[in-house]
Amino acid sequence: MQFFRSKYMFFIVAFITAALMLLAVFGLKIGDFEIKGAGLMRYGIDIRGGVEATYEPKDLDRVPTVSELESAKAIIETRMDAANITDRDVTIDKSNGKIIVRFPWKSDEADFDPQKAVSELGQTAKLTFRDPEDNVVLEGTDVANTYAQLSPQNQQPIVILELSSEGAKKFEEATGKLVGQRIAIFMDDTLISAPTVEEKITGGMANITNMESLESAKALSDQINSGALPFSLVAKNSNIISPTLGSSALTIMVLAGKVAFGLICLFMLLYYRLPGLVACIALMLQVAGQLLALSVPQFTLTLPGIAGVILSIGMGVDANVIVAERIKEELNAGKTLWGAIDAGFDKAFSSVFDGNITVIIVAIMLIIFGSGSTLSFGYTLLCGVIMNFIAGVTASRLMIRSLSDFNQLRKPQYFGARGIVK
Repeated sequence: MQFFRSKYMFFIVAFITAALMLLAVFGLKIGDFEIKGAGLMRYGIDIRGGVEATYEPKDLDRVPTVSELESAKAIIETRMDAANITDRDVTIDKSNGKIIVRFPWKSDEADFDPQKAVSELGQTAKLTFRDPEDNVVLEGTDVANTYAQLSPQNQQPIVILELSSEGAKKFEEATGKLVGQRIAIFMDDTLISAPTVEEKITGGMANITNMESLESAKALSDQINSGALPFSLVAKNSNIISPTLGSSALTIMVLAGKVAFGLICLFMLLYYRLPGLVACIALMLQVAGQLLALSVPQFTLTLPGIAGVILSIGMGVDANVIVAERIKEELNAGKTLWGAIDAGFDKAFSSVFDGNITVIIVAIMLIIFGSGSTLSFGYTLLCGVIMNFIAGVTASRLMIRSLSDFNQLRKPQYFGARGIVK
């Protein structure tokens, strides 16, 4: 605890902020380990452009029904959400039985090859479970959900299958006849797994055991989830999409952001002095954290996502203004400097907490129930508000308290107050 009261804490936090900002802007690569900087973010179609691909049913001698197309669309969207591809447009051509998908380039895309980009979406094949006689006992549409986890009994990796009500009946009947035999899982005609049936499975829940690792269990789970299509799909007629905002849009947005950030910092420095300096560093820490939260998982940054970043930065400025005003009020009321700082943060916290917690609830709801650009907005907003708590409340308090330990900086005008600081 004494460490956090050190008079040099300001310089420690400032150094960490500078290091994180450099990491967020330029990235880091050591061998196979890499953290991509802001220049290698995955930007949305509106900023960088992307790919348009038309998916058609494979080996289907009829036009798919609307419900089948809707099911395939939902699975494609879920798969793209899982890959953090939030800027996309998946539409259905009902008359021709096709699905049109638009999504942005990867951050490290260099040759802009549409066919290569489409492969990122992975397999779009039909999933089947077959007995030793090659009879289909279960289809991908019978699987409601799958996920990988460590077994509570022995901590070994397993894949959990959650079946639909109809799938549960089929699987109970099949496993009752196949105890001691294998059920093969095929993606089209490619075998991806062949677990042995150890007992009759009832209740619509099944485990696939004897997995090599948690990573391989997750890979199998992803394959099963992606194969829950009502039919196989093949990509055709892929082509390049130009940025909808123009190629210079990102440059203009970055320039506007730099100018706005500079003007905010100038105002904070002139009006609040030392608390203003602390606020500028706290805002830099918040921005660095948000950039890393986007670049590390390669979360697609779209215009709604940028709006979430801007809104959360505005809330960060608001938090620092509230704190600075509270400290000034306490000093003018005659409190000692340390007492004013502690009282200022304590009184400001309730206002900051109330405002931020409501935004956090909304952001979480957008992430849970939203998709695409809504998910992007909710994610950037949530990351920004969390960083606001870390930077605008915790880091700011450490820095201001640290600066107040220097006798040369204890003058009232340095904190925007009048009178003599005790």
